[in-house]
Amino acid sequence: MKKIVSLLFIAIAFINCENKPSKKFVWQGANVYFLLTDRFNNGDTSNDINFERTKETGKLRGFEGGDIKGITQKIKEGYFTDLGINAIWMTPIVEQIHDGTDEGTGLSYGFHGYWASDWTAIDPNYGTKEDLKELVDIAHKKGIRILLDAVINHTGPVTEKDPVWPSDWVRTAPQCTYDNYQNTVTCTLVKNLPDIKTESNKNVELPPHLVAKWKSEGRYEQEVKELDDFFKRTGHPRAPRFYIMKWLTDYITEFGIDGYRVDTVKHTEEFVWQEFKTACDDAFEQYKKNNPKKVLDNNDFYLVGEVYNYAISHGKAFDFGDKKVNYFDKAFSSVINFELKWNVKQMKTQAVFNKYDSILNSEMKGYGVLNYMTSHDDGQPFDAKRELPFKTATMLLLTPGTSQVYYGDESARDLIIEGTIGDATLRSLMNWSDIANNTKTKEILSHWQKLGKFRANHPSVGAGKHQMITKIPYVFSRMYNKEEYSDAVVIGLELPKGQKTMEVASVFKDGETILDAYSGKEAIVKKGTVTLITEHTIVLLEKKE
Repeated sequence: MKKIVSLLFIAIAFINCENKPSKKFVWQGANVYFLLTDRFNNGDTSNDINFERTKETGKLRGFEGGDIKGITQKIKEGYFTDLGINAIWMTPIVEQIHDGTDEGTGLSYGFHGYWASDWTAIDPNYGTKEDLKELVDIAHKKGIRILLDAVINHTGPVTEKDPVWPSDWVRTAPQCTYDNYQNTVTCTLVKNLPDIKTESNKNVELPPHLVAKWKSEGRYEQEVKELDDFFKRTGHPRAPRFYIMKWLTDYITEFGIDGYRVDTVKHTEEFVWQEFKTACDDAFEQYKKNNPKKVLDNNDFYLVGEVYNYAISHGKAFDFGDKKVNYFDKAFSSVINFELKWNVKQMKTQAVFNKYDSILNSEMKGYGVLNYMTSHDDGQPFDAKRELPFKTATMLLLTPGTSQVYYGDESARDLIIEGTIGDATLRSLMNWSDIANNTKTKEILSHWQKLGKFRANHPSVGAGKHQMITKIPYVFSRMYNKEEYSDAVVIGLELPKGQKTMEVASVFKDGETILDAYSGKEAIVKKGTVTLITEHTIVLLEKKE
């Protein structure tokens, strides 16, 4: 009987381990994978066409079939785990405008997700709520967090099928000139992109087209009841921004998402983001209270803001010219850093690492930045021709801060697509065929995987204190200590092929067995040094457990 009980206990323990990640996770050192939902992987071809979206578009300006099921498929296959990804950021999945529009780049549909029509519904081109629930559940079992993308600043463009929202909800003019704070915030980003009146506290009624839509779908009464409950509970006025906050926080309470990347932050009043943080935090606490067995850890809900052209050199304050705004305090855990690609081009490796370490451990202590080398709307990526994929990985994944891998960075997906106009060239289909069949692509992917897994296994890489050990050969340490948890690694770059000896006494003790996670080789610390013989110029040293 005792044997049976013991076996049962072991089985239960194993199940619990399967449902919760064993590694320490901190957002400041996370490895985030950013993908366009429509362009990553098509898991369900039956949902490729909806709302008669069949017009001829500009190249790569229409829906291409990628969906939630396609992402889930790759999670199940272990693609993200092998890449060391511990958070996935998906472009918005809410229902998009039904028609297309031409912004000067050819007819385009809302494949990218930033043209919302109904925040309460998932666009059928992406999938269903059941698909999203499955994705979040499976991702969490593998220790992967899910970030959705929040748009509060604007609706989708006006088309023959998509009416303009009421005038107490949106403004359609003037168009932003971006020359000061006012002309960046209370205006439309581009022509025909209605701007939500986020500054308004005026009570507004639901837009007639949403009322009609919800009634036709048989869910009007339920949506109204939930809104009534929300406004009664919070005491907020029935102002436009609070409707949208309610709709967005529903994805937290219903599905347990772990964070939001927030779009167009600097184009909206800063107090809006403080309100949104409070709403998200409350929703996350509600989810954890209602789903105690699904809680991954004690991390807070993660909010990362897109303050376009923000640079880590700015510290906490973004300068509009006539006004400086701090988007961190009381609002964002992190802000996207547009500067890293320039730093890598202009500075030596140690200078980059030292700069980021210095800023993040002084004026920005307690906050983070999301670093990237490639993005969906940055027309000047670090490696546009994909000539430096190994350096891109090394610098992105080893620079202090949170890393953002743009889909296809790890496989050198083409960023120059003939026949495209504007940012469409950055948004091609994921190159799965190259990953499966191209030897060079496999080598590139392997490099990203080794670095990514090392980062995922060691919060010290992204969130720890950087310290150079030797300049030649270039060897440095990263140490992370918080409460009762500590983590330390030693990394060497630009090392000679063959035999290499590194000083490690500041991190590892004599007699300890050290594993080079890059080559898989082991060595014993002797007189404060480790000697390895590998054909690589990089080492990733960790204490063997």
